[in-house]
Amino acid sequence: MRYVLLAALVLCGVAICAACTDARAAKPLGAPKHSCTICRGYQQSVKRWCPLVRELFGRNVRQRLHRSFSAAETRHALYIIWRACTTPDTMHVADLVVYTTLVGRMAEVGHPAKVWVGGNIGLPLITFVDQMQPEDLVVMELSSFQLELMKNSPQVAAVLNITPNHLDRHHSMDAYIDAKSHILWFQKADDIAILNRDDEISWDLVREIKGDLISFGLNKPDSRANGTFVDQDSVWLQIGREKLKMFPVEWIQLRGKHNLYNVLAASAIAAATTLALPAIQSAIEEFRGIPHRLETVRELNGVTWINDSIATAPERTIAALESISEPIVLLLGGRDKDLPWDKLANIVRNKVERVIIFGEAAAIINEAIGPRKPGQYLKSVVTTKDLAEALKTAQIQAQAGEVVLLSPGGTSYDAFKDFEERGQFFRDWVNQL
Repeated sequence: MRYVLLAALVLCGVAICAACTDARAAKPLGAPKHSCTICRGYQQSVKRWCPLVRELFGRNVRQRLHRSFSAAETRHALYIIWRACTTPDTMHVADLVVYTTLVGRMAEVGHPAKVWVGGNIGLPLITFVDQMQPEDLVVMELSSFQLELMKNSPQVAAVLNITPNHLDRHHSMDAYIDAKSHILWFQKADDIAILNRDDEISWDLVREIKGDLISFGLNKPDSRANGTFVDQDSVWLQIGREKLKMFPVEWIQLRGKHNLYNVLAASAIAAATTLALPAIQSAIEEFRGIPHRLETVRELNGVTWINDSIATAPERTIAALESISEPIVLLLGGRDKDLPWDKLANIVRNKVERVIIFGEAAAIINEAIGPRKPGQYLKSVVTTKDLAEALKTAQIQAQAGEVVLLSPGGTSYDAFKDFEERGQFFRDWVNQL
């Protein structure tokens, strides 16, 4: 049995694509009429682009993406992943599903057989192993908790961004980085790594690369380097000396610079896995985001209520704040993960109109923000006992033209079973207004 596994984590996450094949499965994955599906639909001719892709991936693109593993090895690897995916701790990283979902949409459009999406986003794919066929594609999300257990690497691995997270589990940033970098440690010379040129920590992992590299970032990569970038309001792919315009930035329907990075990374992964350009374009143009991630729940009396319950770390809240231009009433709280709040607190003082704090981490957040000082943008900080009281306070405070943003920065486990239940509570409360 052969699988292609795509695992992706957004913002301090990791994406992988691996192909595992039984010796009995010799049929190439969705074999097209020519050897290079990345060429399909591109504005340049197949004759021109096939050599460019071969330059990046080697002589036989599809063969290298189908390294053979025994059925026992495949099942053992999936079993380890499943064991990790079903531990309660993995819910701490469920805020990374935007990227997994986007890569999955690209695959669903561009891959000729069935696409399975699951893993750390809530669906243990071990349940469906016996249903998977050699031509199927599996999109799987993995967390640092799972990666630290792994002793092998996939054929395509991407470290998107590394910022402080899960320090209650890993205890130090060095240990957290070490766990994330496991995805690259065991790659081989014919494997592909994807790194963020604009993120210092993840880009520093370039020393771990054993094979080819596709990078992504806002600006064009070095001459002859491979990567995605933004130029003249469009997303481009550079392969060696050649450049390909993929799609206009205005097609991206998601708020925020962090989502632009998600799209750049997803496009790089799609190129590495030879998905056709029309599939990439279609997924980008139609993708509207996921529940609980900067989800506009309602606009009422000029106030916009946004559910970002999936933001379970301060860095995620920072990304949400940077994506909103309107005045903000921010709901912060939940359970702390031993993460630094100082950077978020500084942004809050200079960008947020009013803060309403709730939950177990209230004292920590209050201390980080500190007392209001003359001249700062922040007008008020109110502490409430729980999310329900925080919402009532927000209803009183919010004025027309403002955004009420639930982007807690902490986990939900002090009061809810997961971020989804917390987000649903927010939705239900707002929709009853």
